[in-house]
Amino acid sequence: MRILTRLGLLLVLIAAVVAWPSPAEAEPVCTQTDPWSGGCTVWVEIPGKPGTPGTPPDDGPKDTGSGESCYWDPVGHGGVGKAGPIPCETENGYWSNELACYITRLDPQPPPGDSSWQGHEPGDGAVYTCYQPQTDIGIWVWFANPPPSSGTGPTPREVAEIAIDSMQLEAIRIGIVPEPGPDRVGLVGMPVWMWAETPDEKTYGPTTASASLGGITITATARTHRITWNMGDGTTVVCRSAGTPYEERFGRQPSPTCGHVYERTSADQPGQKYTVTATSDWVIDWSGAGQTGTIRLNGLSRSVAITVGEAQVLVN
Repeated sequence: MRILTRLGLLLVLIAAVVAWPSPAEAEPVCTQTDPWSGGCTVWVEIPGKPGTPGTPPDDGPKDTGSGESCYWDPVGHGGVGKAGPIPCETENGYWSNELACYITRLDPQPPPGDSSWQGHEPGDGAVYTCYQPQTDIGIWVWFANPPPSSGTGPTPREVAEIAIDSMQLEAIRIGIVPEPGPDRVGLVGMPVWMWAETPDEKTYGPTTASASLGGITITATARTHRITWNMGDGTTVVCRSAGTPYEERFGRQPSPTCGHVYERTSADQPGQKYTVTATSDWVIDWSGAGQTGTIRLNGLSRSVAITVGEAQVLVN
């Protein structure tokens, strides 16, 4: 069935340059002039309306929080015990990840000349007990300053965030048809294709990085969980893949992975364009310090502006 479509003045001005590459474009051909608007009346075959992905609930992994800053790592200590978090304070003192023992200042201090001073004199630093409950071994050690308590941080999450910063994650480069540009325009009722253009480690993942701080080493792996597309017309499209780049051979087919259909023109929008924003939702899994966890990262966004022409449909 053919459907008579009368394009508005805006579309008339730009009908010769439609954003969809041929043959996906509407192929407007001016055959007669509308007597009321002065616009060009053309015949257009409008394809079936492609389905639009819904907005499923967030079923991704949950953020697991900060983790415990004090932990025991049996590596290098005879493999005694199981790796994992431990209390930061006990009757044996406070825990040091770097020394792998509980620290407490000897009271009273050893007499001058005691070997535990390691050649130093009383008043020059102090002697501390370093007790490892996993091996039940305790020694006296001289320090110029009190060893830092791991209970004051950093937490595994904070170290993981350092690793994430080093990844330099970015918003996706937006691929979309109709394309942005002053001479490009889409049509109401035509399929819109969205995808991540040339996705790489920084824009889509996966990517892995490690960081160390406070005796904690964390390895984190980041991947994109989903991309939320705000189409500018009040519609939000959630896509769980990078999308499918449009090619001319697809014609007027809807995108099989990430698409949309506008139901009204962008003429009433600022600059007569829809602002399309793609926001990446990342999931970062981290491990280290005898623990594992997940961090959710959202808000990496990029926007483009596209024009959608007015189309008034008259059934012949």
